[in-house]
Amino acid sequence: MKLVVLVYEDEETYRSADAEGRARYVRGHEAFAREAPGVGVTILACEALAGVAHARTVRHVGDATEVTDGPFAETTEQLGGFYLVDAPDVPTLEGLVRLLPETTHEIRECVEP
Repeated sequence: MKLVVLVYEDEETYRSADAEGRARYVRGHEAFAREAPGVGVTILACEALAGVAHARTVRHVGDATEVTDGPFAETTEQLGGFYLVDAPDVPTLEGLVRLLPETTHEIRECVEP
């Protein structure tokens, strides 16, 4: 089944981390990628995202389009990246996500249009 893992984080946490904190963060992502094939998970795509200072929100209201700088919502955690995967089931992916750094992760199933 095709699933997406959304990675939410406080941008300032990584930016202000010392060398060991950053290395620990990277090791978590490396462990996720390394262990994925062993549990039947294929990473189809993954990307880190630029910070919210580079975000644009586009809203369509009737015939009007509104473009604003920044993310849609003010939150303490921002969408920092994603993994698009093919996994046997959600519980398998949940177990694998536990290897990622101590951030918040949302798993969603992709649906056909």
